[in-house]
Amino acid sequence: MNTSFSNTRESVKTACQCDIQWSNLTRAQQVQSIELDGFVVIPDLLSADQLEIIRDEMSRVPTTAVDYSEHNHGNRNLIATDSPNTLEVIATPGILEFLSDLFGDRLICTSVGYSVSDPGHPGIVLHTDSQPYGSEIFGVQASSPVLARVLYYLDDLTPECSPFKVIPRSHLSMNHDGHPYQRYLNHPDEVMVMCKAGSAAIINQKVFHGNYPNYSDRTRRMLAIAYRPAWAGPIDEVEDRDPEMIARQPKHISKLLGSLNTRDIEFDLPNRPDNMRTAGPGVSPKRWS
Repeated sequence: MNTSFSNTRESVKTACQCDIQWSNLTRAQQVQSIELDGFVVIPDLLSADQLEIIRDEMSRVPTTAVDYSEHNHGNRNLIATDSPNTLEVIATPGILEFLSDLFGDRLICTSVGYSVSDPGHPGIVLHTDSQPYGSEIFGVQASSPVLARVLYYLDDLTPECSPFKVIPRSHLSMNHDGHPYQRYLNHPDEVMVMCKAGSAAIINQKVFHGNYPNYSDRTRRMLAIAYRPAWAGPIDEVEDRDPEMIARQPKHISKLLGSLNTRDIEFDLPNRPDNMRTAGPGVSPKRWS
């Protein structure tokens, strides 16, 4: 197993930095960014008070280190923990409104995780979260054809403190180099993305992304919450969540925690079904303007 740092300290200093003024984007431009570039940042979603409460709550959650570094650890199933204030983030209005506009469908929240990058973290290599045939790491659930992952940063991202990285538009590649099981230690076209605590980076699951090493003297904490449209279920049945666990959540949270096997789509259709539509704004490039 490769345990080397994804980027040297020197290369971090000269990395290409994303200079988009995210707070100036219209909704149409936000949709264009995630659909065309594969990611978008929405600033200032969580208040300073929320951040303080969530950080405190997460400090008591058990975490497990990844197999390649003790300096990167987390919890992949916060729904099973006693973290009511953190789970409220699932229903953050600014994100639900954006995803509803993006997907045009009922939302299914598929996972809620927590990740910690301590000083010495070597960086997460560039990868996709799209696994069309499933995988050992993500299981069959990762075969959902459309999914967005929302990365809420609980600490400021700086060049030295494990900022987000992405290869813009890599999800558009039809080349073998872009197949969804490929991984890169680093890439000449990767871009560094920084933002303030309380902001979120939202990614198309098919875009190549990761993060830089933590060369700082402080910890970088993050929540990762995944959503998909109700039609985009996995290719095979997956183990569903405990109904009692869902029932314990407030109604505005539980309604987003629908069955992981939800697949609200009729796919066995003839060539020319009755009542075909003659327009669909969601497939028109005009939605970007």
